[in-house]
Amino acid sequence: MQSIPIRILSGDIGGTKTRLAVIAVDGTQLHLEREQTFASRDYAVFEDLLGEFLQGSAIPARAAFGIAGPVQGRVAHTTNLPWRIDADALQSSFGFDHCTLLNDLEATATGMPALGQEDLLTLHAGAANAAGNTAVIAAGTGLGEAGLFWDGRRYHPFATEGGHTSFSPGNDMEIVLLRYLQQRHGHVSWERIVSGPGLVSLHEFLCQHRGAPLPDWLQHEKQNGDAAAGIAEAALNERDDLCVESLDWFVRLYGAEAGNLALKVMSRGGLYLGGGIAPKILSRLQNGAFLDAFFNKGRMRPLLEAMPVKVILNDRAALYGPALHVSQKMIEKSRKI
Repeated sequence: MQSIPIRILSGDIGGTKTRLAVIAVDGTQLHLEREQTFASRDYAVFEDLLGEFLQGSAIPARAAFGIAGPVQGRVAHTTNLPWRIDADALQSSFGFDHCTLLNDLEATATGMPALGQEDLLTLHAGAANAAGNTAVIAAGTGLGEAGLFWDGRRYHPFATEGGHTSFSPGNDMEIVLLRYLQQRHGHVSWERIVSGPGLVSLHEFLCQHRGAPLPDWLQHEKQNGDAAAGIAEAALNERDDLCVESLDWFVRLYGAEAGNLALKVMSRGGLYLGGGIAPKILSRLQNGAFLDAFFNKGRMRPLLEAMPVKVILNDRAALYGPALHVSQKMIEKSRKI
């Protein structure tokens, strides 16, 4: 008997951009009926953005949103935006039958079954029989981290706020970096360094440490564009030595924190890099520095070397996740009836 696809409004709400889509879900097969991306900071509240997307169209009965920030009950506060998102209020305002909120990395983890092999790039194959928990880490506007608990039959994604744990310097230079950032922020999390703004902070620190002026072109990017993207592009093109040094340092620190997460989750089944930055710096992730830092955990090195490490190339994983979450919950509920 042929199943009927479930029509779901799905959202990936980030500090820089928000992507919304109406998705028809049939098992792990997804069909995007319509999709739109918005600049998050152009809207004072999420409701205005959502209303613009839904204007003049048939509103799906079910909605689910992955949000870059902690979800407590049915309310979320975005970490890098001044938004408060309340599922009950959205349900009432827009007439949804059901509305669900997930952490954005939990959403990415949930969306992974919809990915194909072409959506993944292997940095390290790991052991042939690798199985067990997996972990997802994603650097973008912030640093998201999540896990997937393996119960022997299937995965159960869960959210963390691991990106906000305290940065731990690994050498003298990183101790100086920590002190520099403490003067700015007080508490220095891994997100302060392994993120788009973090890459900018690394470059600014190196300019000060080396006594080098900020290039005019980068000053212009900071005022009018995306400084992190500018630094990464200059590094990838070998156009600026300090940009190269900044990006290489960023990659090593990304690997170090990915290894921390892998150990804490015991991700024998593998670690996945999501987010917007990883696919744009693949050549740097593949040159060995990321994996060297990932493995560099003393006596735990053999454990980490057995874990597969892959990059998620499809930036819709976080958009697929909320839709799959709703579909799975509906299937589970129908089985109990």
